[in-house]
Amino acid sequence: MNKHDYCIFYIVRHGRTDWNEKGINTGQLDSSLTKVGEEQAKIVAIELKDVHFDAAFSSDLMRARRTAEIIMLERNLAIQAVQVLRERSYGEFQGKPYKATEAYDALVEALDDKERFSYKSHGVESDDEIVTRLVTFLRETAIIYKNKTVLVASHSDIMHKFLIHIGFGTYKNFPLSSVDNAAYVKLASDGVDFFVQETKRIKKPYTNI
Repeated sequence: MNKHDYCIFYIVRHGRTDWNEKGINTGQLDSSLTKVGEEQAKIVAIELKDVHFDAAFSSDLMRARRTAEIIMLERNLAIQAVQVLRERSYGEFQGKPYKATEAYDALVEALDDKERFSYKSHGVESDDEIVTRLVTFLRETAIIYKNKTVLVASHSDIMHKFLIHIGFGTYKNFPLSSVDNAAYVKLASDGVDFFVQETKRIKKPYTNI
């Protein structure tokens, strides 16, 4: 396929939030960017200042929207808020400290990869569910914006599981903590396949596992 048939995505995680600092599971609840988070988004804006964006999408949650707004501040481009770009719903764990999920996390990590991908309990969205909604969005958008460049502001868990799904890493060698605040991945897609071209603030998968 000719390289010009690809849509280029920059998928960005939001900057640091109040609840990130307090160690609280945010999920689909709202938490504002901290001053540090705002500065992180400004750094991304500087890093991507020479990229011409043809469209900009964001999760409809406040932290991702604000990150996209900062990145797009100097550009005359409207940001489209899209619910499917939201973070995973953490069900009954939303709004609770990270330690509240320790038993749940241990149970999930003990599953084999296939079971883990589809596992659903306590109202928490499965990996399958969050990956499916992101992949569907990206494939549809890649067709509409063929030969174009698109910003997507989203969240760590959905980005992390998507990267595992496309083979960037595995559950064992690529932990969730690998996707930092204000991390981004540059991705090419023809509407079917996905190719990682560049990452920033995303730790590479471990090689000794």
